[in-house]
Amino acid sequence: MSSRITGIGLSLDYATLEILRRQHPAWRLLLSEHAALIASFLHKAFVSPNVRMKSAADLAEALEDELFGLREQLGTETFPRSAMEYLNEWTANERGWLRKHYPPGSDEAHFELTPATERTIAWLASLAKRPFVGTESRLLTLFDLLRQMSEGSEADPKARIRELVKRRDDIDGEIERIQQGDVPLLDSTALKERFVQFASIARELLADFREVEQNFRTLDRSVRERIALWEGAKGSLLQEIMGERDLIADSDQGRSFRAFWDFLMSQARQEELTQLLDRVLQLPSIADLSPDIRMRRVHYDWLDAGNHTQRTVALLSQQLRRFLDDQAYLESRRIMEILRNIEIRAVAVRENVPAGVFMWIADTAADLDLPMERPLHTPPLKPLIADVRLEAGDEAMDAAVLFAQFVVDKEALAGHIRRALQDRTQVTLRELLDLHPLQQGLAELVAYLQLAVENIKAMVDEAASDTVTWQTPDGFSKQARLPRVVFLR
Repeated sequence: MSSRITGIGLSLDYATLEILRRQHPAWRLLLSEHAALIASFLHKAFVSPNVRMKSAADLAEALEDELFGLREQLGTETFPRSAMEYLNEWTANERGWLRKHYPPGSDEAHFELTPATERTIAWLASLAKRPFVGTESRLLTLFDLLRQMSEGSEADPKARIRELVKRRDDIDGEIERIQQGDVPLLDSTALKERFVQFASIARELLADFREVEQNFRTLDRSVRERIALWEGAKGSLLQEIMGERDLIADSDQGRSFRAFWDFLMSQARQEELTQLLDRVLQLPSIADLSPDIRMRRVHYDWLDAGNHTQRTVALLSQQLRRFLDDQAYLESRRIMEILRNIEIRAVAVRENVPAGVFMWIADTAADLDLPMERPLHTPPLKPLIADVRLEAGDEAMDAAVLFAQFVVDKEALAGHIRRALQDRTQVTLRELLDLHPLQQGLAELVAYLQLAVENIKAMVDEAASDTVTWQTPDGFSKQARLPRVVFLR
């Protein structure tokens, strides 16, 4: 017999559970001899204060204090090893309860929880008897979710309009009742129930960030391994890696994280969350629950956790760029070695030139004239002239716009660039515009950029940016911010 959790897709048959028992870090943690120590200490060090990572020195010191207290209670031989030995054991591949790494810009090791460990701690916390079990708020949440799915999937405009009209009538009725003095309020029990549910979902959301970050970190590790062993063309590897990255980003989990991040990055949303949390935490019924003081800034904790995930994605992009730079260097070095070898051989045979043809160079490009590339015959268009009597119009038209057209002289702009490079090896577009301000506004600026791309030697530094300002004929000042463009001699 096999059991299946519908809606999640996890098959709880014997084979699946046996594999989880032997391989999953969460199950191994529950079977560990020191499971109580591991779960309690990691909860105190990471989950309870909502700390993403800790340095090795700080975490070892905290664990040493924890071990000292336990040895005082249970005996000196209870935990005989040092704190760092336990931490290194918990980070081993066969356990996977902690992740040890070196953050960018730091030469000290840091530790952070793995998603499996956080889920284990959350499950252990759920085993405790809850002093308050609310059902009404969760039932209302279920109804609200069903309503959102039903309305969001309704393609009939008339049905959507009927639902909106009904909702508007309900709101109008509620406004009318409030104006008449009937102001319904949530009682103390309802407030407590909803706050407990909010706190639970807020904690689960922080744990979800670790799992999303772990997915991108796993992809980054896979990328590093394949780059180290890759011997083929760069294009094939990049296509394969970017395909996997897009697969994660375009998955349900990736799209949900992106939508959440965009929602939370709104300044108006952050201010709204701050105001709502301050107002709710000041309610007497909520104050009786003695809520965690960190709940007041939980949305900033979400931002911090999401920022860690974004940094992991940035590391993947940096790894790809480093791979391209290294490959370009190696290829350039190989080309120089071939040219150097040709020069050495040419000098060697200069005094004793072999008879006949001793060296030949193939044509650098094939001259192909494919039949399918020739243009096909296009029949001429025969205009149809309608025999209509023309009538003189009397509409008043402003013909000034016909004479307001202008053309940007690219040759003059190229002359500005050449004169600026006569006494220097390079000049930025910003410096050039200081010498020759824009006369024709944005059109002239676009012409400079087109010259930089097509006809003139130039480079674009995306790491820096310049601000260009010009005056319009109306007397207004406009500006554009663009990557730094450098013209070269």
